[in-house]
Amino acid sequence: MPGTLDRPSPAVTVDFAAWLPRHRRSAGAARRLLRTFLAGLDGAEPLLEVGELLVGELVANAVEHARGPSGRLVEVRYAVSAGRLRIEVHDAGNELPEVREPAPEEESGRGLWLVRELAAAWGCCPREGGAGKCVWAVVGPPAPPGGGLAGQPATELPAPAATGREAAA
Repeated sequence: MPGTLDRPSPAVTVDFAAWLPRHRRSAGAARRLLRTFLAGLDGAEPLLEVGELLVGELVANAVEHARGPSGRLVEVRYAVSAGRLRIEVHDAGNELPEVREPAPEEESGRGLWLVRELAAAWGCCPREGGAGKCVWAVVGPPAPPGGGLAGQPATELPAPAATGREAAA
């Protein structure tokens, strides 16, 4: 993963957003919110299983690793377009997320590895208008060849310029 963060592009259209406490139970709350959000959308069922896994991992990472002022919250945002789900997790930490390769006997440390392997695209960028970062992932079919712009998944959801794996086929 590159060691720098690029400036985000214009804001993503948000279909759903919620603030959660920095607490270990927030990953489960984020999964429940995603299930409720997707239940109201036709054709979104194929996005649910991987979406739940990824949002749980991203929120758990934000709760565990984001360092910021006491009392800061974690924000989750969900948007669906063109059969793809965009998940964003905003936190007050400025540290870049890092994919680890844990030893087989280690019980943790695989969250971002799962995100990298299961997301059509993912990345990280600074939060607009405040301290911290946004870690995002796109769930759904890979971008068609030439279908995405540099730094953007091939959906109608603009993606911030980011670190991570981009979906430009």
